[in-house]
Amino acid sequence: MTSDHDLLWRRCMGLGRFLLPVVDEEEWRRARRHERLSAWGIDIAEGERLIEALAALAAHAVAVDTSLAAAELDVLPMSAVADAATGKRDFELLAGLPDTFADGRDELAVKVIRLYTYRNGPYSRRLSQLNAEVRHALNVLAERSRMPSPRCGHVFFWAAAAGLSRGHEDPAN
Repeated sequence: MTSDHDLLWRRCMGLGRFLLPVVDEEEWRRARRHERLSAWGIDIAEGERLIEALAALAAHAVAVDTSLAAAELDVLPMSAVADAATGKRDFELLAGLPDTFADGRDELAVKVIRLYTYRNGPYSRRLSQLNAEVRHALNVLAERSRMPSPRCGHVFFWAAAAGLSRGHEDPAN
């Protein structure tokens, strides 16, 4: 049986996996992100995977701080996640994670972020740049939304409306 904490993490990772594909509704946004990642010396595939994981870590940190259950992630304001992405220190984002991960890719991404967190120097700068990308992506979605204060559930809704849910499953569905 999956604990609520594990389910919360899996839902947060689902949010992270949907984030960039939903933002990339406007194709030029992907090209610009790729240009930035390349200019920073970050491999595009690795950078995007880390952006997914950092978005999940930010959502998870806010959810844990506010004692949200996995089923309540949908009501979490995207602005709170964006603020956590750039407002919390990297090690704060790593607090409270599950001991084990159902997906090996998630575990690897979290291990890379942990390594970057404790190595400092250029790695710290890289995490700062990637967290800024998370914030930027969430702000793009918030500006695009007709809702005055979009919630994380809107990301899942927009992803489903765009047909993105296949291959990027939200465990709550």
